[in-house]
Amino acid sequence: MILPGATLGMLGGGQLGRMFTTAAQTMGYNVIVLDPDSNSPAGIIADQHLCAKYDDEVALSKLADLCDAITTEFENIPASTLAFLEARTIVHPSSKALASTQNRIIEKEFIASLGIAVAPFAPIRTHTDIDAIKDNFTFPAILKLANFGYDGKGQAVCQTIEDVYHAFDRLGAAECVLEQRINLDKEISTVLARSQDGTITNFPVAENIHVNGILHSTTVPSSVSEALTDQALEMADTIAAGLNYVGTMAVEFFISKEGDVIANEIAPRPHNSGHYTLDACATSQFEQQVRMLCGLPSGNCNLTSPVVMINLLGDVWGKTSPHWQHLLDKPNVKLHLYGKKEARVGRKMGHFNVLADNTKEAAELAQAIFNQLQAD
Repeated sequence: MILPGATLGMLGGGQLGRMFTTAAQTMGYNVIVLDPDSNSPAGIIADQHLCAKYDDEVALSKLADLCDAITTEFENIPASTLAFLEARTIVHPSSKALASTQNRIIEKEFIASLGIAVAPFAPIRTHTDIDAIKDNFTFPAILKLANFGYDGKGQAVCQTIEDVYHAFDRLGAAECVLEQRINLDKEISTVLARSQDGTITNFPVAENIHVNGILHSTTVPSSVSEALTDQALEMADTIAAGLNYVGTMAVEFFISKEGDVIANEIAPRPHNSGHYTLDACATSQFEQQVRMLCGLPSGNCNLTSPVVMINLLGDVWGKTSPHWQHLLDKPNVKLHLYGKKEARVGRKMGHFNVLADNTKEAAELAQAIFNQLQAD
């Protein structure tokens, strides 16, 4: 076990790194963040901030020398960076696990190899690949960049094969994956923690609503049946075991109107849809990340209250800061802001959690607060 007083490293300085830093410092650890942004949300509260690029081997060597263990907040850190660090100190998740989740094609092929359903898909690397599927692919579909896409970025809805050609060119003819659209009923996700000995602890399954490709709200407990919930949890556990994963991770699923559970994406880190755990669970997903990194036993993941989480994007700011009194005068509403210096449209600036006796009450209050913040 790596005990309090030790120093932990975080690759990435965004809001996920910030919440990890807060959890680790609360438990008595020191945290060093490596991130190229001098104003990164995690870097400004860390015990030390190494302001450097993720492939800067001098900075990485320093990080490895100073830290007892290192983790990451997002999957777009080069896997080669983790491999460099693994030769020098403890790193979780591993470079191999990260590499399996960085490219959508590799990720889907890996999930399918485990016998888990994914949406029908086709790798698109050239116009010839589009030619090859034009007579046997079912539309509508979504063309996505295979690398570095998030929050709906680098995606295009395609109704016809002609749309695929045009979208592929608009995306710079970069490697893509074409996914058949699901007859969607619900979107859910599960966050889990897997220890170094393979023990898995699951947080409650969350039900999600996206707007313009960005998560808007998360509701827990979800309205999905117990049978489908159990199926999703089993799939997520199988994926984590298949990756030999150590740490906190999330898996997003589609529930089709036909009642099928279809794996969408793996997030090898804490997840936006797991932010409800900060206030509605005995242990947050970020404390779990610290625990798994340090070889500690899992915390209690039980839900302590029904909850609805709402994301706060830069859209809500307008020309002034939101009128937080709409939110802060409610005793069962918890505000989390990420310390970002500039509010921009589509940028995640914070979130709030609404706790209530049931999800209906939580959802009604959450929507009322959100409407007030937007109206100001």
